[in-house]
Amino acid sequence: MFIEQAKKENFRFLSYLPIPVFFLTLMVANYIMAADVDTDEAIHQSIAAIGENLTFVMLIIPLSVACLFLWGWVKIIHHQSITSLTTSRPKVDWGRIFFSFGLWAGLSVAMTLAVYFSSPENFKINFQLGPFLTFFILAIILIPLQTSFEEYLFRGYMMQGIGVVTRSRLIPLLITSIMFGLMHIANPEVGKMGYVILIYYIGTGFFLGIITLMDEGLELALGFHAANNLVGALLVTSDWTAFQTHSILKDMSEPTAGFDVILPVFVIFPILLYIFSKKYQWKNWKEKLTGKIVFEK
Repeated sequence: MFIEQAKKENFRFLSYLPIPVFFLTLMVANYIMAADVDTDEAIHQSIAAIGENLTFVMLIIPLSVACLFLWGWVKIIHHQSITSLTTSRPKVDWGRIFFSFGLWAGLSVAMTLAVYFSSPENFKINFQLGPFLTFFILAIILIPLQTSFEEYLFRGYMMQGIGVVTRSRLIPLLITSIMFGLMHIANPEVGKMGYVILIYYIGTGFFLGIITLMDEGLELALGFHAANNLVGALLVTSDWTAFQTHSILKDMSEPTAGFDVILPVFVIFPILLYIFSKKYQWKNWKEKLTGKIVFEK
């Protein structure tokens, strides 16, 4: 079972604390500093000084490098394999990663095209071949590392650690999902749309946590998260998002938090859960999401 794999004879919860505490401290510090800084303006100034691609690298490289650091910490400090941090299966199921990636990438493209053709006046063509190709190379390298760090930290490292200590599945699901949503509280999108958008971020955290627990591994979450950030960054940018890139389209509309916040959480994510559950024959939902963890003696 996925959570149980972190339980070893030399398991020490104190050795789990440095990374979550450090990351939580950074989150709080970032939020406090963002309160006194116009994040949107700071991003624009950076783009004016060093360009969109270098600004993108500057924003994403810390979490991309953090992914490599987390893997090293798990191997050296916890003596745990990356495979056991990723999945309960004997080896990582890349088919699951690619299926989840392809499913959400396809839906994302379809929904973006639907919005574009229904309201073309809200967009302008932003495509420039040279800058786009440079950004594409940077994006396919750095974005999967960034999204993988978030998955390994919240749905892997923290879910396993909290689960082992509390012997609960529900408690780590609640804690990691809420923390994942709050991690985005300093994003420019929150400043533009208001705190209501946290419904989407926290809802996404719950969705990713549920598929991790039900599937006994991170593969589906890794694929979904990579597709969400990568396809979104390549397809559409705007002047008010965290990533302002050399994408294909630029959204010129005024940001509002309405149906587009509710739709994914309460409609699309349940449909995806149904698709995954049928494909991978998930059973015992109550036990896997809320049951107690019992370790073999």
